[in-house]
Amino acid sequence: MAIDPQLRQRIAQASARLVVLEGIADYQQAKYKAAAQLGVPNTRALPSNSEIEEEILIYQRLFHADTQPLRLQQLRCVALQAMRLFAAFTPRLVGSVLNGTAHQYSDITLHLFTHTPEEVAFVLIDKGIPYELNEQHFRLPQLVNYPCYRFMAGEERVVLVVFGIDDIRWSPPCPIDGKPMRRADIRAVEKISVNSEQ
Repeated sequence: MAIDPQLRQRIAQASARLVVLEGIADYQQAKYKAAAQLGVPNTRALPSNSEIEEEILIYQRLFHADTQPLRLQQLRCVALQAMRLFAAFTPRLVGSVLNGTAHQYSDITLHLFTHTPEEVAFVLIDKGIPYELNEQHFRLPQLVNYPCYRFMAGEERVVLVVFGIDDIRWSPPCPIDGKPMRRADIRAVEKISVNSEQ
């Protein structure tokens, strides 16, 4: 049975709304919830993560054009402050704040590179920053867990995923398209921040 492309697009649009308005970070969860809301039992009609990402950009341009650019600029400003604080760990910005799809629920995610994860904890403790220690996993192709420090920078959530010192040479797969995740250093983030102000 052929999959109706219009139905697929409607699910992608509904998924995008759920991501932006309800803060559902897991695209798979957003797809299933959107399909259920639309009464679509055929999970073969589910859109790809890339299709949802495209619909998020469209949705933000249509309904949040007056607020989203300012929100993105604010997040990138906080990201730069965090990157400067953790400059010793060669920070890289990743995710929606870099890609331009950030919304009110978005975290600022940085990849840090160090010999031992405890070095990052020492900086947080030294600066008096309360944090939570978790793990983030990537499929490489087997599932590999990396230490992950979460803390608040004012009103914004910052996530520090800690990699080994040599892991800067490669990038884990992006959950959107499976390609190596795009990363940006401080200079690149400064550049896109200046460009978005113009």
